[in-house]
Amino acid sequence: MRTCILLFVLLISLSTNPISGFRFPDPDHDVSNHLPNFTSYTSPWDYFKNFTGCQMGEERNGLAKLKQYFHHFGYIQDIPISNFTDNFDDSFEKALKTYQKNFNLNQTGILDDQTLQQIQRPRCGVADIINGASSMNSGKTTSDSHVHGDGTLKFHSVAHYTFFPGKPRWRNRRLTYAFLPNNNLPDNVKLIFANAFKRWAEVIPLSFVEIDSYRAANIRIAFATGDHGDGEPFDGTLGTLAHAFSPPNGRFHLDGAEDWIIDGDASTETIKSAVDLESVAVHEIGHLLGLGHSSVEESIMYPTISSRKKKVVLRDDDIQGIQVLYGGNPNYNGTSLIPSSTTTESHQEREESSNGGVQNLNIRSYWWAYSVFVVLSYSRLLM
Repeated sequence: MRTCILLFVLLISLSTNPISGFRFPDPDHDVSNHLPNFTSYTSPWDYFKNFTGCQMGEERNGLAKLKQYFHHFGYIQDIPISNFTDNFDDSFEKALKTYQKNFNLNQTGILDDQTLQQIQRPRCGVADIINGASSMNSGKTTSDSHVHGDGTLKFHSVAHYTFFPGKPRWRNRRLTYAFLPNNNLPDNVKLIFANAFKRWAEVIPLSFVEIDSYRAANIRIAFATGDHGDGEPFDGTLGTLAHAFSPPNGRFHLDGAEDWIIDGDASTETIKSAVDLESVAVHEIGHLLGLGHSSVEESIMYPTISSRKKKVVLRDDDIQGIQVLYGGNPNYNGTSLIPSSTTTESHQEREESSNGGVQNLNIRSYWWAYSVFVVLSYSRLLM
């Protein structure tokens, strides 16, 4: 009788608190010198709020860490990390103004509240400026057609899509992808990626097919933690969420320490660090196909996304950019038919080493089954 009551209470408590995400167990992260990490803060970059109001000529303890951040994302490239100081100098002011321009902020050259809030947001690990080339907020005039009244009205729009240096793209029209076997991903997680690929396939004449062979695949997807062998270590919860390499490299890595949301509405999650998996997957696939970052906040290729936000629908800026590389899909009628785990969407907002630091996923949505198994096993002992 006691066992039945215990089992009933357990099932009720689990059914009223559904878990829709997964993550790796917390590892000891090796973030090397690539990105600053402050373990006493909720996010790796919460520490940066201490620099509010800092400007040219000032010296603030720890400012060298913020310079590392700017170096990682391409804004400081001519000074080695070992030479970074805590002085707010000319080179840092120049980098800061470029950052503010790329993110549509007032180019004050001061670490104001709005700028620091943007810096602290979770983001893609791919740099905004690669090899010194930045056109993220340069603006490109494009010509579109719009039917109005009894004729076709031509008008111009401004796009901000970018490409990797050399404009690399895939030459074959059928691309294969595979998941790192050690991750043991369940079908519902794989479906998230399938839908993300379909969103791009809708607008360009490419197809994406999952295969079993990780080595043979054009695109190789893996969840990893800390230093995982590609020179771009992850930094734990929030901070950098994922990164992907340009064609034809095909590597796509996601931080296994994140609280990834795979079902439901991310905005309703009680965990403040919840990150929508589909939103990040769609963004990184853009990089895999050859797109760089865009300064259009509503676009998929915007570098940052706040936690508990969903953004999965390609915008005009994304579509225009990817069609420059691959042309348009003749079957695309301007409306996405790809289902999403929720209709809510926010507009606010690299091959591993042999051990690789990759761990098996701890699928939280399977915990209830394990708990029931333990209770049933315990009940047999009481019989």
